[in-house]
Amino acid sequence: MSSKEKFSVIKGAEAAKDKPSRGEAEDAVRTLLRWAGDDPAREGLKDTPARVVRSYEEFFAGYNEDPEELLKRTFEETDGYDEMVLLRDIRFESHCEHHMAPIIGKAHIAYLPRHRVVGISKLARLVEVYAKRLTIQEKMTSQIANSLNDILQPEGVAVVIEAAHQCMTTRGVHKPGVTMVTSRLLGAFRDNPSTRREFLSIVGNGQSGENGLV
Repeated sequence: MSSKEKFSVIKGAEAAKDKPSRGEAEDAVRTLLRWAGDDPAREGLKDTPARVVRSYEEFFAGYNEDPEELLKRTFEETDGYDEMVLLRDIRFESHCEHHMAPIIGKAHIAYLPRHRVVGISKLARLVEVYAKRLTIQEKMTSQIANSLNDILQPEGVAVVIEAAHQCMTTRGVHKPGVTMVTSRLLGAFRDNPSTRREFLSIVGNGQSGENGLV
């Protein structure tokens, strides 16, 4: 974990001490319902504040997880395996930090082992840790790649995320069907063109070039 990310974790812990109670959170939802022009006391909305708070616990569960702890258990008995390890099409749901609107997409993660490998389910869970926070796609892409690189210390890491942002499809410019693509390439994936091409070819099945990644 980088010093910047450690600082963020510390700040997050400090913020947790000042975390509002569940009752205060539900009152905030009632305030928003009144602001929107409705009556939070009417039958259809009486239980809405509690439901919203429970959904927020799920949407933002990533604040309670530590990526370093998640990736701590690794395996060294690989019989010298040093080729690419890639997990493709990891679906996720996140929320943008600007409008709190959903970001729905998929992530592709690869790394070239140096001495250790990690269970593939941990790669999917790493995506969830950062997706279940308020974020922007660019930051989420870097966080996933940097965490994997810092903790596993492989020969290289590559992360590509493709996602649709409801903040621009259901509001603002109203452009449905638009997909944003971000990538973070480290080590061999950045320095070795053939390794980079192999990764992008597997991820996109020949379509990555259309997204401007090759």
